[in-house]
Amino acid sequence: MTRVAFFGHDAADAAVRRRVQGFRDDGLGVIGFMMRRRDEVQTDWENVDLGRTFDANYGQRVKSIFDGARLAAKEKARLASADVIYARNLDMLATAFLAKRYTKLKTPVIYESLDVHRLLTRKDLVGATFRWVEGALLSRTKRLVVSSPAFLENHFDVYHEGRFTPVLIENRLAAGADYGPRPALEINEPPRGQPLRVGWVGVLRCWRSFGLLLDLARKLGKDVQIVMHGMPALTEIPDFHARIQGLPNVQFNGRYRAPEDLARIYGGLDVVWAGDFMEAGFNSEWLLPNRLYEGGYYAVPPIATAGTQTAKWIEERNVGFALEENLASTLPALIEHLAANRAVIEARRKHLLNLAPETFVSPRGEFSALISDTLRDGPPAGTARMHQSSTRTARNPQVTARPQSVPGE
Repeated sequence: MTRVAFFGHDAADAAVRRRVQGFRDDGLGVIGFMMRRRDEVQTDWENVDLGRTFDANYGQRVKSIFDGARLAAKEKARLASADVIYARNLDMLATAFLAKRYTKLKTPVIYESLDVHRLLTRKDLVGATFRWVEGALLSRTKRLVVSSPAFLENHFDVYHEGRFTPVLIENRLAAGADYGPRPALEINEPPRGQPLRVGWVGVLRCWRSFGLLLDLARKLGKDVQIVMHGMPALTEIPDFHARIQGLPNVQFNGRYRAPEDLARIYGGLDVVWAGDFMEAGFNSEWLLPNRLYEGGYYAVPPIATAGTQTAKWIEERNVGFALEENLASTLPALIEHLAANRAVIEARRKHLLNLAPETFVSPRGEFSALISDTLRDGPPAGTARMHQSSTRTARNPQVTARPQSVPGE
């Protein structure tokens, strides 16, 4: 069995667990080398604990790279048992390469970048330094996995041309889990007087999104219900719990399990908020969030801000709503319209249900093909032809690109 050493930033993170599930669904063995954001994390895969890190504590995060690499190197035999190293995010990529250096292993490395961190977009010396580090590490990898073509267009093609072989793997649901049946195509009208249910699901970290949804609750009163599922990032919204007090049409449900709870969560929503402003002008405009795929599977239309990659995804399929600024006005206007015209939501739901399940759930073999292609290749990419491959990928967000080999690799 081919084995993957997965260097992950948080063993409890739902996206990390989904990636582990994806590997295993494709018949790959997984050994985790993972940090965590909580004191205790239970995993159902073989895992080497690399210690705890903390949100927004960048000094501690840098130190954790060196500490984590030493802990991984102490498990040299287990690390050496892997055929490929798969590192998610830049800090884990640095940890993986340091562990390789300490152990003198030659294992090929795949870099998965699902976010372009704000430090990498800064125009000052700090940003230049982090981009230099990323480029130096990227040039030594065998593949670059991104979840949105906009990351290639706006970051990697701009700063790291010719240093990578791109593969687009969207944030779809893992193939092997049970998500239950999709809703029936014919959906009954809700009872008269029921408020329109607007969901916010996942890591609740965007201060502006939070404010927009609370303002919506105040403005529309009994005509709308804001339903939140997930854990708030209190480093970003420290007064989260205080601000929802006294708002009877705001429901906060806390942590949930995925995929076990997804059918229940999305079955209780009419639309889902898919906007993000954490890194406005950069990562927030480029990403494709999990909510597109989770909500899409259960036929819940998303709402996003016009001009973003998320809005482009929605508009190409006519499955949701893209709003122009000023959102303080356009969001309440949309929700008022939808509350009075439920048939508009019904039409978008039907469009979602007419899309193939593979739009929302990863196809079998996606990860095994990535690993097999990586193991067949020679040295890392570093030619113009590889850059052209990334440009073709970026122009077609619906296709999972199979990387091309350069003669002589």
